Amino acid sequence: MSLDPTVFADYLIRTRWFGGKGRPFTVTGIRTIGRVPGGAEGGPVVRIHLVEVTYGDEVGGDDLYQVPVAYYSEPEYRLDHAFLGWWEDDELGWVHAYDALHDKEAMALWLRAFDKAAAADGTQVTSLVDPDSALAFHRLPGHDLDMTSHSSLFSGEQSNSSVAYGEDAVMKVFRKVTPGVNPDVQIHEVLTNVGVDNVAPLYGWLDAVVPDVSGRQDDEHAGEMIQLAMLQKFLRTATDGWDLAQASVRTLFAEPEVHAGESGGDFAGEASRLGEALAHIHGALGEHFPTYSLGPEAAVDLSQTMRRRLDEAVQVVPALAPYAPSLHELFASVGELGSLEVQTIHGDLHLGQTLRTSVGWKIVDFEGEPAKPLAERLLPDSRWRDVAGMLRSFDYAPRSYIHHLQSTEDGEQLDTRAAEWANRCRNYFVVSYAGSDLDPQQRTLLEAYVADKAVYECVYEALNRPAWLDIPLDAIARLTSA
Repeated sequence: MSLDPTVFADYLIRTRWFGGKGRPFTVTGIRTIGRVPGGAEGGPVVRIHLVEVTYGDEVGGDDLYQVPVAYYSEPEYRLDHAFLGWWEDDELGWVHAYDALHDKEAMALWLRAFDKAAAADGTQVTSLVDPDSALAFHRLPGHDLDMTSHSSLFSGEQSNSSVAYGEDAVMKVFRKVTPGVNPDVQIHEVLTNVGVDNVAPLYGWLDAVVPDVSGRQDDEHAGEMIQLAMLQKFLRTATDGWDLAQASVRTLFAEPEVHAGESGGDFAGEASRLGEALAHIHGALGEHFPTYSLGPEAAVDLSQTMRRRLDEAVQVVPALAPYAPSLHELFASVGELGSLEVQTIHGDLHLGQTLRTSVGWKIVDFEGEPAKPLAERLLPDSRWRDVAGMLRSFDYAPRSYIHHLQSTEDGEQLDTRAAEWANRCRNYFVVSYAGSDLDPQQRTLLEAYVADKAVYECVYEALNRPAWLDIPLDAIARLTSA
């Protein structure tokens, strides 16, 4: 019996990580790419499916989503919250199907497969290739997995799913997948091998060569490699950078007469250390991945791209129109820079992509912007894009907190205190990252990237959180009046 597309369509809508919510779509294909090896009698059979989604709106297009499913012959009432459906399977008979990431029994199979892939001599990448499926588990040397640990699924994630194995390891399962190398795996492998300590070390990853099982002559994915998951060190003492910044803001706002630099929760020191961490990572990426000095045409292309995005944003957010002439002037200056230095970067950096541990800052999630195609995310870019992303995050931290306040305090006073906190963090971060004297090209690029990011934020907030639109709009007003 073939898998029912309706069951998987209903399942996708219920998840947090499905990116097609609100768009008309049809499940146009379900491909079984492998069965996770191992298992015991009475335990689950775990298969990994790729679900092809085709959109029916004007934008159109297709996406592939990874859906691991645990199959049981009898109902597992402990997994009712993760139930997909029940149907007759050609191999297993009547089965009850569940989201495998919610099931400790199912997730133990992944851990055992990674353990079996460990290098016997501890000197190289080794793999466990399942001869009965397309799955291949790869391991880096240097760490023995804790096979006594149990899995727990993280909550709150938007685009992927992560499972912790005790306090030893964490596995990120990529949900929206694209054939080819995932930059998160690629970058972590290199940084782990050269000993960069500002990322969580990579222990291994899972990929598969997509089998030709669809029978379609136009099957563009058959024979291509897709990376499905990565296993890393679990950062036991880690605190989310965004949460840490919010705690600092909360402390500052609770002390009406105290300046940001005198507050018990002053964040400037952390911003400085975060700038050092980013500089270290950018240095390693520049050393171990190709870097390029692009000619004048690249600067012109970047300028035109920023200006085009601005014009498109004004159509969505008319409130941007008064600032458009000044922004166009700023973006036009990028086209006059003459050259651009580009390299591998993070691509989607903000406080939510950072973790503060007892031994320093760690930066996570090197996939780039999820909305961009994989080919675009793999392209080198200016490191100032990452810097700009963090500067915008420093602006968001206090101003988003104001939105959550139930306070009668004067709004102008709150804005002043928010600006003081954000400016202090930005200054400490930039000086720590690049020194106190940026050259004219660096200043122009940084200002343009900050403005471009704020324009993007205006569109996002207008479509998703209209009450927050004032945060990026106010930033653009400040930037264009400076």
